Amino acid sequence: MKSLYILFLVLLSGFSQIQSFAPAGKSFQSALVSSAPSLTSSPTAIFGKKEARAAGNERKNKKERVKKVKDDVIEINAVVIESLPNAMFRCAIEDAPETQAPVLATISGKIRKNFVKILVGDKVLIELSPYDLTRGRITFRFR
Repeated sequence: MKSLYILFLVLLSGFSQIQSFAPAGKSFQSALVSSAPSLTSSPTAIFGKKEARAAGNERKNKKERVKKVKDDVIEINAVVIESLPNAMFRCAIEDAPETQAPVLATISGKIRKNFVKILVGDKVLIELSPYDLTRGRITFRFR
């Protein structure tokens, strides 16, 4: 209904312009049709769901991972060395000395929700709290 109203307004605005500038040799109706503004756009323009899908595909094809910055956590790369019950893992921090104790990490909610499988030997990204550096949360599994 709204689109019909807009179409009516567009034709009405074109009608006032055509009435004053109608060619002498043409009938009024043919002048209205020939000089009415075009409502169609270029054939390459995509609207609605298709546009959203195209934008989604562009986003999926990006190789770079864009995420929000959190200022109160410490993010480190680690390797899973042991799998424990209740979705807990012991992880060794990369580039840390061998004397460093492993971090006890659990799976974040988004990884748990999407059923991402984490196995021994996987490289992961861990968020550590500044209050307890021996516990963490696995937020990303590298491929």
